Amino acid sequence: MRIAVAGGTGTVGHHVVDQATRAGHEVVALARSNGVDLTTGDGLRAAIEGADAIIDVASAQTLSARASRDFFGSVTENLLAAARGADVHHVALSIVGAAAAPHGYYAGKLVQEQRVAASAGHWSILRATQFHEFAAQVLAQAKILGAHLVPRMRSQPVAASEVAAALVQIVESGAHGDEPDLAGPREERMADLSRSYLRRTGSADRVLEVRLPGALGAAMAKGGLLPGSDARLGSQTFAQWLDQYRGTGGADDR
Repeated sequence: MRIAVAGGTGTVGHHVVDQATRAGHEVVALARSNGVDLTTGDGLRAAIEGADAIIDVASAQTLSARASRDFFGSVTENLLAAARGADVHHVALSIVGAAAAPHGYYAGKLVQEQRVAASAGHWSILRATQFHEFAAQVLAQAKILGAHLVPRMRSQPVAASEVAAALVQIVESGAHGDEPDLAGPREERMADLSRSYLRRTGSADRVLEVRLPGALGAAMAKGGLLPGSDARLGSQTFAQWLDQYRGTGGADDR
């Protein structure tokens, strides 16, 4: 099977490429480093020619709802247009709770879900919780006088490698529309994860937990981004991931 991976050099994407390749599939990574611009569509049609499936794990670093909607709207439309007329299984990775809290970054993920579901082709959508790497990304967003501002957030982080395995399995089993959500094995507080990450990396910086304003902040604090009781659970905890952390994987993988 020939599989095109949008964002194939990113946090989840490099796992998808590696696991699909080891499973015997022919894999092409759709990323700027390989001459493909997902936001404009340049180089995209040629890159996916002959593909049986597209796995979209592209992402962008933004907290702006408008920027997120523009990014995911453009990328999704370009991927769908490039594959139009071909028998291609489109697999999109979204986030648990995006539809219930479509604010900030999550606004773009809802746009992605809607456009994929409205497409005429074969499609599947997997919604996963935040990856273990999310704690480091949060720490990089706001720092004041040596203290990191971390949102009050209930999370159930999942290993990016386990998300990748689920995506490859979906491609191999065929299109089923909405897939069961995927989450990590236990609920955590983002402030606790951030403190553990700083200790693991030798930093003495402090973490200040803050309640973000607005509907997204409320959803984070109250557990609106947690999975339901019917979600599939991964096995690797954040502590286990941290034990083997090497700082690999990108966050902006267009």
